[in-house]
Amino acid sequence: MKARFLARLLACLVLLLPVSAFAHPALWVVKRADTTIYLFGTVHLLPNDTDWRYPALDRALAASDSLTIELTDDGPAHMQALVLQYGLDPAHPLIDKLSPRENAALASAAQTAGVPGGVRTLQIMRPWLAALTLAVTPLLKAGLDPAHGVDKLLKAQMLAAGKPVNGLETAEQQIRFLADLPPAVELAFLRATLHDANQGSSELTELIGAWKAGDTAAIARLEDEDLRQREPALYQRLLVERNRNWAGKIAAMLQKPGTVFIAVGAAHLAGPDSVQAQLRKLGIDAVRQ
Repeated sequence: MKARFLARLLACLVLLLPVSAFAHPALWVVKRADTTIYLFGTVHLLPNDTDWRYPALDRALAASDSLTIELTDDGPAHMQALVLQYGLDPAHPLIDKLSPRENAALASAAQTAGVPGGVRTLQIMRPWLAALTLAVTPLLKAGLDPAHGVDKLLKAQMLAAGKPVNGLETAEQQIRFLADLPPAVELAFLRATLHDANQGSSELTELIGAWKAGDTAAIARLEDEDLRQREPALYQRLLVERNRNWAGKIAAMLQKPGTVFIAVGAAHLAGPDSVQAQLRKLGIDAVRQ
């Protein structure tokens, strides 16, 4: 959702970093009359032994009537069908879209990442899917499991408690944020991935440390600022537009009594265009817990 940005939202590694004053993943609350809405930043892949829970978070979950996450229809079969529909283009291989130097970088990145089938696998992909594959494959090979992502664990917990789980978006919407990019922006996404191919692991490590410490300034620096400066069109599509849309949905939720727990990728709750910033434009304040 630039490659490092998407990889960070989809995967994390454990790290020891100086701890912020909060020393735990960030949680906010929005209150209006008889309605309470919690906002929690997540990461979508975690090792089994990552410790991220704390009492205030557990109390918020217990008090909530429902959970809202980015999407709920992300089963493997459905996602595979969407990838086949929107991510493959064998009639226009990547070799015809990239310069000789870029094609050499693509082959090298495929080998380094351990993509099954190497660069031949990538050739039939559209640029956005090739970028994601290069970003995520080494993380999966390192043992990071989507089933251990924070959103998945929260979903399982709430369903076990008999509470409904809703999605802010659909899987098709999320994929089309990339699949519907203008061709030049989509190619820029892949080129940025190739440029950053040797930097992802260390920055992912830094990101997960910032997330665990609740350091939203570091998250904004790592995620949002880099994307905004290098790929402004992608930044608008993947962060600003979605955050604005989600803020509108949260404002509508405030019209109904009850308590809702919302968990979205941590990058959406950091930086000057965060969900909280969009809420402030609507006259709604989110208070850090």
